[in-house]
Amino acid sequence: MDDTDRRLLALLQEDAATPYAALGRAVGLSAGATHERVRKLRERGVIRRTSVDVDPAALGRGVLAFVMVDSTAWMGDSGERFAALPEVLEAHVIAGSASVLLKVRTETTQQLQDVLRRVYTIDGVSGTRATVVLETFFERPVTP
Repeated sequence: MDDTDRRLLALLQEDAATPYAALGRAVGLSAGATHERVRKLRERGVIRRTSVDVDPAALGRGVLAFVMVDSTAWMGDSGERFAALPEVLEAHVIAGSASVLLKVRTETTQQLQDVLRRVYTIDGVSGTRATVVLETFFERPVTP
């Protein structure tokens, strides 16, 4: 990966719908050469997917919480069980005082409580500690 690839990735992270011609102008390549570079970045798995950044509050998902999940057993094989909960946006096996870290979005704190109840039904879960976010200063993508 060279500097041109890194610049392309940064531009695509700002707006993945930017036309290849505009991307090419920004990095000094033709639209065709830009398309080819982006295709190769996809083939190599550097670009995993193209998505739209949606405001969760606009969809009624204004409550954001990070949930630490305690367990009595190894949770590394439980990814599908956490993924089955639609409110869980991310699930990470972690080292430290908990076994799993979840990123959860709901409309209300009552719905968050319901999610926590459902988390407790997953084999091996022995406890949770939820931290509700009051304000997000920023979220950023990985810098290429």
